Amino acid sequence: MTATLEQKDNINSPDREYTLERTRNIGIAAHIDAGKTTTTERILFYTGFMHKIGEVHDGNTVTDWMEQERERGITITSAATTCFWKQKEDGLTKLFAEIDNRINIIDTPGHVDFTAEVERSMRVLDGAVAVFCGVAGVQPQSETVWRQASKYNVPRIAFINKMDRTGANFSKAVNDLRTKFGAEAHPVGIPIGAEDKLSGVIDVVSQRAIVYDLADETGVKYDITDIPADLKGEAEMALEQLVDAVSNLDDEVAEMVLEEKEITPEILKKAIRRLTCNLKMVPVLGGSAFKNKGVQPLMDAVVDYLPSPIEVSAATAVEADDQTTEVTVEPDDKGPFCSLAFKLWTDPFVGKLVFIRVYSGQLKKGDTIYNPRTRKRDRVSRLIMLQADKRTDVNAVYSGDIAAIVGLRNVTTGDTLCDKELDVMLEPPTFPEPVISMAVEPNSNADRDKMSEALQRLSEEDPTFRVFTDDETAQLIIAGMGELHLDIIRDRLLREFKVEATVGAPQISYREAITLAAEGEGKFIRQSGGRGQYGHAIINIAPTKRGTGIEVENKIVGGVIPKEYHSAVDAGIREAIASGVLAGYPMVDVRVEVVDGSFHEVDSNELAFKMAGIFAFKEACKKANLILLEPVMKVEVITPDEYQGDVMGDLNRRRGKILGMETDDKQLCTVTCEVPLAEMFGYATAVRSLSRGRASYSMEPFSFEQVPNSIAEEIVSGSTKKPART
Repeated sequence: MTATLEQKDNINSPDREYTLERTRNIGIAAHIDAGKTTTTERILFYTGFMHKIGEVHDGNTVTDWMEQERERGITITSAATTCFWKQKEDGLTKLFAEIDNRINIIDTPGHVDFTAEVERSMRVLDGAVAVFCGVAGVQPQSETVWRQASKYNVPRIAFINKMDRTGANFSKAVNDLRTKFGAEAHPVGIPIGAEDKLSGVIDVVSQRAIVYDLADETGVKYDITDIPADLKGEAEMALEQLVDAVSNLDDEVAEMVLEEKEITPEILKKAIRRLTCNLKMVPVLGGSAFKNKGVQPLMDAVVDYLPSPIEVSAATAVEADDQTTEVTVEPDDKGPFCSLAFKLWTDPFVGKLVFIRVYSGQLKKGDTIYNPRTRKRDRVSRLIMLQADKRTDVNAVYSGDIAAIVGLRNVTTGDTLCDKELDVMLEPPTFPEPVISMAVEPNSNADRDKMSEALQRLSEEDPTFRVFTDDETAQLIIAGMGELHLDIIRDRLLREFKVEATVGAPQISYREAITLAAEGEGKFIRQSGGRGQYGHAIINIAPTKRGTGIEVENKIVGGVIPKEYHSAVDAGIREAIASGVLAGYPMVDVRVEVVDGSFHEVDSNELAFKMAGIFAFKEACKKANLILLEPVMKVEVITPDEYQGDVMGDLNRRRGKILGMETDDKQLCTVTCEVPLAEMFGYATAVRSLSRGRASYSMEPFSFEQVPNSIAEEIVSGSTKKPART
């Protein structure tokens, strides 16, 4: 941690209403349908942000504000909102006095097609609430979200939701966290009862019970009481295990245990907070957001255990000039301004919004900010604090804030916006490559002009959405993370931008790769009577480990190719890599070394050497045993045991590789497998048909694997008839 909990007057601006110590930037993240949006909705209700509870199935929630979200009952875009939580002196032990804490919340999507929204949210958050289903426990997309949080070192607490559902098992869900994530997950709030008997939560640290008034369906009324006699033993055992776990990880508590000193609730909570902020422990609570039980203790845990902006490691940046020298950006209102643009959005009323997380300094209306990537300045005409789809104008934003700037030009996701004198670049979020594409054609000339602008805006907003024109067919191709992703894009084109268009069937984004090392020679010689063209390059290529990417290295010695033509050879090689050799798909995981060549003092030029680079690469690939790769998805199917055979048989027909099966005490079988994306089109209908509507499935990108030879031959032979895919 970079600071303590004491008030830091020297870093807080006197103008800010809520100090850094009282600020939390958290995300609500989980597998699809685990209850993220419902949990967020209850938080907003109990914090007084709204006076009526919205429901996902009614289409009236605050954070699911897009028409597409309300129609489908899913979250598509991450929505930021702000609320305030005052911890009450209700007999429970609190780290803080009765004071408002400002909590900035980002509700993220659970569907794998919109994983970019989770990725960029995790990049700017200080903490996260990971929501899990009390019945299903850890699900496939839960693992993806957990990995994303670990990637950016985000401290988290776990909320085991849906404890009111039949089959809910709190202990099993906690054990899932430990076995599947290797997490030090320990309960600090145990649900009282389960299924239709769920009535409250045990505060393990203070050894008190929070019992809800069953006559009050809103969950506002509850009593703080002694733990019921039949649960006393379980609560004491949970406390003993919690103290034991903390003492194994925290030196201060370990020393007190050895000296047989009393571990008071205050000491224990502070230790849990230290461990959580340092990613050594995950506090776990249970409840049911839909049934309005357990959300208030969850909010207390957010304030008690998740860090403020000054308690996480300071952001690190690199100097814009050399991009190697590291610079630490400390959270300080009085320091130089530094922020990260993590999301772009086009608002129909306000215009282009640039969402920023402020890491240092403060920004006021009328100030000028600097973009190190473009080396340009821009004036800030309007600042907005976010309340989902509602906008509140403010005069200034401070360190630790999440806000939006209206009308900035030439800004992309991941840009650093800072003072000119600072001139550093923060680490941008990283995004996966698109795996599916389709052709799109406007229905009229009027739609053509509007579609071009609309697709440009959508690609600026979404880093996983790509638009390009196929060179061979002149078709416009859109690429994204899945069928649903592209379906939402098509829907937004019609509703938001009034563009009517026809789309083709989804196509798979294949890749090409080599399996052998080889040498290639490329010569480009043209004589036309006058000054000719001459370029000559010799290269070596070799396969690299999957996921390594493209490496092009110049090993020319002795000036056989003049320095002014080195970049031309490099450009030619990279152009050939992008267009592919086997079937027109981009190549991956190849290392290229330019080792020799020759030039002509009169006829050599950049174009000639670029063409030589292209010819040399294609010549080498012909000797390197080219293969085709396809995206493979990790699929989890949950089906009643009686349909297990039919489901597995269908997966085998789809070239699926079964990784494991598990049957629970409810006679539900969970089948985990890897299946090529090409075989998963229409699977939702197929699995419902096989199980009479009782099975469900989820999938996420897993890897790229070699296409079987028989199928690869069909793809290659058809590549001359179909548009190349990104």
